[in-house]
Amino acid sequence: MRKLLASIALLAMACGGESGETGTPSADEAAAPAQAAAPAAAEAAAPAPVTGTVHEVQMLLTEQGQYVYRPASLTIRPGDAVRWINVSGSPHNVAFYADKVPAGAATVLNGAMANKISDLTGELLMAPDAVYQISFAGAPAGTYEYFCTPHEMLGMVASLTISQ
Repeated sequence: MRKLLASIALLAMACGGESGETGTPSADEAAAPAQAAAPAAAEAAAPAPVTGTVHEVQMLLTEQGQYVYRPASLTIRPGDAVRWINVSGSPHNVAFYADKVPAGAATVLNGAMANKISDLTGELLMAPDAVYQISFAGAPAGTYEYFCTPHEMLGMVASLTISQ
C-alpha cells in the first residue's frame, strides 16, 4: 500500500509542476480569470430593484386537502414584487410556464429568480414560513401563469397579471 501511495505521489509531482515549466497554467492560475469575472457577472445578473409594493402569496395545503396558492390570481403594477410564503404542505416552489408568459418575460424572470433549479423554476421551499421573492421590475405587462412543481398535477396553479 505504501508503494502504491508513493507511486501516486511521484506521478502527481511529475505531471504537476509550475505553469512556466509545462506551458499549461495550474488549476489556480486557470481559475483566477473566472473568479475575477464572477463579481461582474453577478452584478449584471442582479434583478432590478423593487420600486413598488411587495405582494404576498401563501403556498399551502388546505384543511380540505387541496394544494393552493392564495390568492390564486393577483394583479400587480410595474416595479412590484411578489413574496411567496410556504405556509403548509411543503415542499413548494414557483415555476412559470414558458409558453404562458408575455414575450420577453422569460429573460427578465430568469434574471430575477434567485436559486433557480432550472429555467423559470425557483428553489423548493421546505421549511415553514420560508420565503421566495421575485421582483417584476422591468418585466413586460401581461399575464404570467405559474405552478408548484411537486403539486402541479394536484391543481396547484395560479396566475399574476402585470397591469400597465
